[in-house]
Amino acid sequence: MTQTRSAHRSTGTVAHLRPRYHVRPPGGYLNDPNGPIELGSDVHLFFQSRPTLDLQAPVEWGHATSTDYVHWTLHRPAMAPQPGGPDTDGCWSGNTVLDDGRIRAFYSGRVDGSPYQSVLTAVSDDGGASFGPAYQVVPDPDEAVMFRDPFVWKENGTWWMVVGAGYVDRGASLALYRSPDLSEWTAVDPLAELPRTRVGGEDTGSAWECPQMLTIDGRRIAVVASWSPEGGPGEVLSFDVDVPPAPQRVDHGTDFYAASAVRESRFGPLLFGWLPEGRDRPGWNDGWAGVISLPRVVWLGADSSLRSAPVPTMDTLRTDSPASTAQLEIVVPEGSGRVVVHFSDEEYLTFELDADTFTIDRSHASVAPYAHGGRMEVTDAFDPASDRPALRIFLDGSVVEAFTSAGRVLSTRVYPTTPPPWRIEAPANTQCWGLAR
Repeated sequence: MTQTRSAHRSTGTVAHLRPRYHVRPPGGYLNDPNGPIELGSDVHLFFQSRPTLDLQAPVEWGHATSTDYVHWTLHRPAMAPQPGGPDTDGCWSGNTVLDDGRIRAFYSGRVDGSPYQSVLTAVSDDGGASFGPAYQVVPDPDEAVMFRDPFVWKENGTWWMVVGAGYVDRGASLALYRSPDLSEWTAVDPLAELPRTRVGGEDTGSAWECPQMLTIDGRRIAVVASWSPEGGPGEVLSFDVDVPPAPQRVDHGTDFYAASAVRESRFGPLLFGWLPEGRDRPGWNDGWAGVISLPRVVWLGADSSLRSAPVPTMDTLRTDSPASTAQLEIVVPEGSGRVVVHFSDEEYLTFELDADTFTIDRSHASVAPYAHGGRMEVTDAFDPASDRPALRIFLDGSVVEAFTSAGRVLSTRVYPTTPPPWRIEAPANTQCWGLAR
């Protein structure tokens, strides 16, 4: 592609940074994905949403549907706080299950002044478009550091629920309950606990929020978001709950949190995640923030870490005109080398494939003062024996998701002030497409 200089420069957010094929509403603040589920031929995805950037506004459950996990239709919010109810100040994170053909949600209800977000349930009788009144299904705990975000699943004929928790004397915990009918729940011993420590350089957190449960190769794998009272959100980690917890990072980039799982889909186990902003709040000047990641097929690596690849249907977004768009897929089929996206002479983003290490350097990706920079890298990144390309990069305005052949994924955000067309410098065997939803 030929680089074209543009006279337009700005230190504010501009239109080319808005994601187009990732899920997000037209405006407002978006965070955690919630309850993705297949119902017939449709995929339903719910997500934490506020209509404005006012973070004091109560959270709703936004709603999008798809037939292929790639082309999404946005709908009106499916769930909103009930004034005077158990979620009067926000319908927070949880998941959904099928209950006699109906979508049943389990989620955290926020009431300002309460020390915990109570675990609630509500049922949709119209295929996920809306949910009826909510009620609490398990009691609030005593003296927990944190308690929220239920995840419900069925295993061997029994319904199970984990709730993210943390305790001063026990550390991070997955509170566990069981039920024969989704109505009456009995507490049992925690599914897993871990005093706060560092494993493989990662802080395991004072508590775990947004817990998800997957079954892969007969193993029960927890996916959690580490959290601490003083630092807030940490990293998304995974571990086998049937052995002493050895958490490993799920995404090796800078901007991925609050994963949400589909236990069974047409592509196997899947994860979505929240891609928060990689910019200081003064850069939120066009009325939106936050985006949902691409859906990811997941499996276990030889080291028991969770590996990822984009859903196969991502190929259907490819077009023949990459030079005039901020929506790109760049594929390096094999080998080492460097990919550089030149936004301008001053702004560029670098991807390095070197032996077993993959690096993203966004130190020069933006001249805007609010944009975050820095490098991120992961080892054990490439598997020449796999049928996957060495590297697939998805660029959608300010969103970057990069997948390697060994299933490593790095998600980050970039804010070049220069709009397309951009120039791609890459190895000779690189392929590039524009993407359009």
